[in-house]
Amino acid sequence: MTALSRFGSTRVEGTRLVGIAGPFQSGKTTLLEALLSRAGGLARQGKVGDGSSLGDFSAESRAHAMSVDPNFAAAEYLGDRYCFVDLPGSVEFADPLRVAAPICDVVIVVCEADPRKIPGLQLILRSLEEVGVPRILFLNKIDQATARVRETLAMLQPASRTPLLLRQIPIWQNGIATGFIDLALERAFVYREHAPSSIVDVPAGEVPREKEARYSMLEKLADYDDALMEELISDIEPPRDQIFDDLARDLREGHAVPLLVGSAERGNGVTRLWKALRHETSGVEATRARLHIPAQGPPLAQVIRTLHTAHGGKVSVARVLRGEFADGATVRAANGEEDRIGGISRLMGASSTRQSVAKEGDTLAFGRLDHVANGEAFALGKLDGHPALITAAPAEPVHALAVAVKDRKDEVRLSGAMTKLCEEDASLRYINDADMGEMRLAGQGDMHLRVTIERLAARYGVNVETRKAAVPYRETIRSSVAVRGRHKKQSGGHGQFGDVALTLTPLARGEGFKFAETVHGGTVPRQYFQSVEHGAQDALKVGPLGFPVVDVAVTLTDGSYHAVDSSDMAFRTAARIGVQEGLAKANPVLLEPVLAVSLSVPSDGMARATALISARRGQILGFDAKPDWEGWDVLEALVPQAEMEGLIVELRSATSGVGSFTTRFNHMAEALGKAAEAARPK
Repeated sequence: MTALSRFGSTRVEGTRLVGIAGPFQSGKTTLLEALLSRAGGLARQGKVGDGSSLGDFSAESRAHAMSVDPNFAAAEYLGDRYCFVDLPGSVEFADPLRVAAPICDVVIVVCEADPRKIPGLQLILRSLEEVGVPRILFLNKIDQATARVRETLAMLQPASRTPLLLRQIPIWQNGIATGFIDLALERAFVYREHAPSSIVDVPAGEVPREKEARYSMLEKLADYDDALMEELISDIEPPRDQIFDDLARDLREGHAVPLLVGSAERGNGVTRLWKALRHETSGVEATRARLHIPAQGPPLAQVIRTLHTAHGGKVSVARVLRGEFADGATVRAANGEEDRIGGISRLMGASSTRQSVAKEGDTLAFGRLDHVANGEAFALGKLDGHPALITAAPAEPVHALAVAVKDRKDEVRLSGAMTKLCEEDASLRYINDADMGEMRLAGQGDMHLRVTIERLAARYGVNVETRKAAVPYRETIRSSVAVRGRHKKQSGGHGQFGDVALTLTPLARGEGFKFAETVHGGTVPRQYFQSVEHGAQDALKVGPLGFPVVDVAVTLTDGSYHAVDSSDMAFRTAARIGVQEGLAKANPVLLEPVLAVSLSVPSDGMARATALISARRGQILGFDAKPDWEGWDVLEALVPQAEMEGLIVELRSATSGVGSFTTRFNHMAEALGKAAEAARPK
């Protein structure tokens, strides 16, 4: 039977999808354990530290003691069904938040009373605000807090453009939070270890503080409820049902973000969080409306995670937004291709349970959807004209390494494995750079690439070596020079003869290569002009400094030929010889690419970011406040590409793990002194 629950004056049907997000090490996975344990889904609450948690079950997550993948778990609470998706907190593994958050009914954002983590919290809340998903803020580790909750609220508010609504105030005893007062219920609760809190009378000394906090909560609710405003002005106590209806409406419509308190590790505040999920959050119908998906139409689902398994092939974790799907049904992807569902499973950490059908609201694993990419929708009917459900683009890479297989027979396997890993994570790139002669792995940081390399070895048996990614240096000439190239070779039969007089001239930066001829009197037949041009281009592939040559004009001025021994190849070779000789005489100089870099950092980290750029031969162009981002600045600079290696690692270290940047090519500049010496091929 479909579970139904009260939601204001509405009733919610089906399974709700609840995201859990938060800054790195805020306690997200521990909160998931506490929620599942309180609902009876776990025999006992596991711990992340000892590897006993249901989430973070992958080898990489446990090896590094951090979430690197989204984890799914199902639970039932008082007859209602829920699916939780625990999303990684590190900015390096943020792509699952981009893909999954828009499809969630609500996201619980776990935070701490730690000012160092406010920028990370702001990044998460901003991404959720942009897609309009309802949010609940859970102030974790209240048992370790030293600041009063009002002070903490003031510290947290700049991270959210939406007003934070304080729902509870802690009860303090000797500087330790021993319970809380629910401002809507006007009841006090005393914490119990890994058990529901006990109701007690509101301590007499806490009554004035409770009245003040409750009135502040009601004032914020009255901003969107004229009747409540009249009651407050008239000093009339509003009915409790009216207050809860307002709380649910403000959460659903994004007018406020409720703030609850507790300790995930001890299980404190978890029951109250469950009650908020049950009574105040909406279901798939509201999410469908937010995504502008018509209620009527063929069954529709959205993929929020793709995983390639060793034995089960491709698995797509998707939420059913409309209708239902039976195992074995044929579905159509966004590109029009069709796939037959090869199994449906409900996920619970590392384990799964087979299902025969996926119902509306369910978030389940679908097997063998080979043509459906991560973040894409699929349906039983056509998807023509269907709006894009995921609108944010993946983050551009900020860190890269050149990779090479240790065993050459693994080259094909490496390409196949990286194709699968990049399909799982759109913020990862695998680049075949033919110009530089290397394969490059690019991503969101050092740990991001490290985990990818570990997966290559563990999941696909491909071991790779890494090194610094090559810089696309170029070289050019400063002086004009006239040279002669001559190729003469005699053997049995026809010989080879080509003779050209050339002038090499530097061009303005960015003009590339130009070829012209001013031959008079037929000293070089016209039929060989193209061969001379090709020979010049051959010579420019590697100059005297060891790099491709650019911004050079080559002019054929004179030459000679032999009626029998001259040929296209002979003149091509003669031109190559002449240009190579001329480049060495024309005062060659090394060019290095310079990037326009835009750094986004918290304001208190600007001085450190500026010092990092200056230490890397960077030219500071200016900085300003980041538009619509309170407490953040943007630094614009020009930085040689050779100096970008490791910048993201140092920047994150200087900005509590949240600083980032974007780059674009700006120009080629002459590299002199130590920079030029360091670039020369060894």
